[in-house]
Amino acid sequence: MPNHQPTDPRRPHAPRPGAARAGAARLARSGVSPAHAARVVCAGLGLLLIAACSPGATPVPVPSPAPEVAAACADLVKALPAKVLDAERRETSPKSPLTAAYGDPPIEMTCGVSPPAGMAEAQSQCFEVNGVGWFAKQVENGFIFTTIGRTIYFEVAVPSKYSPEANALTDVSDAVHKFDKLVTPCT
Repeated sequence: MPNHQPTDPRRPHAPRPGAARAGAARLARSGVSPAHAARVVCAGLGLLLIAACSPGATPVPVPSPAPEVAAACADLVKALPAKVLDAERRETSPKSPLTAAYGDPPIEMTCGVSPPAGMAEAQSQCFEVNGVGWFAKQVENGFIFTTIGRTIYFEVAVPSKYSPEANALTDVSDAVHKFDKLVTPCT
């Protein structure tokens, strides 16, 4: 088969005859084996695919609690597990020692929040998970749980994808026990 240049004007940058041989010759002179070059290119493409598929940082509003509450919250959030409901921990935006997120859609956690509306009358609606009392508020796409009867308010927003949503509270109860002192148990 004759080796000729394409005449299609829409393809002005078609490969020149022998371009592949010239590229291989340059590669050989550089001391890089074609197999090594292919591995490097594949590794780079793999990293790009992983970066493109990762959910990235999730926006979580940061509260402005008193300094002593913020210090206790930073310890609590730091003590949270690597996974909640088998969902990996992910970055939050803006970065804050008062927030955490897990999975996609994100399970969002915020420490140092204000008590939610309706909580004052909610002591009778308190339920316990592993010895931690919670106030539950159903929202459009899941539940928001807030600790009740403790010195600081810790909130866990769980999307309905993770139903039953209260199961997420099991994974965070150890950190709450350790860093959020019990004042009044659920009744």
